[in-house]
Amino acid sequence: MTVKIAKTEAEVQKCWYVFSLLRPHLTEEVFVKTVMEMLNEGYQLAYIEEEGEVVSAVGFRYLQMLYNGKQFYIDDLTTSDKARGKGHGTTLLDYVIELAKANNYDCVTLDSGPTRHTAHRLYLNKGFQISSHHFVKKLD
Repeated sequence: MTVKIAKTEAEVQKCWYVFSLLRPHLTEEVFVKTVMEMLNEGYQLAYIEEEGEVVSAVGFRYLQMLYNGKQFYIDDLTTSDKARGKGHGTTLLDYVIELAKANNYDCVTLDSGPTRHTAHRLYLNKGFQISSHHFVKKLD
């Protein structure tokens, strides 16, 4: 499996379908526009293709915090239904972990929704620990 990095609008747009599975509240237009802005802010988008179609993708960014140091935070990790169970998510997770190690970061972090049990198994099998509760206050 070859991991590719999306840098152009066309490459970001190729990732839309797998992201739409994870982020159904977005439209393709909003997704592409937002990701292009995020790329300028340090967000990175890596993906895997099979037969010219993106089947899995991960979006992540560098953060530094006082409580756990330098890290990559994974915003998004998604795989198409037909490609699940083939190791694509593992490959992309390993890619981010190895990139963090190569840059001497302290950790890789992510948040995951409460119903994503298959993803949770992957994270736990890769050595991630459940370390906190994530709180959000929506602003009106």
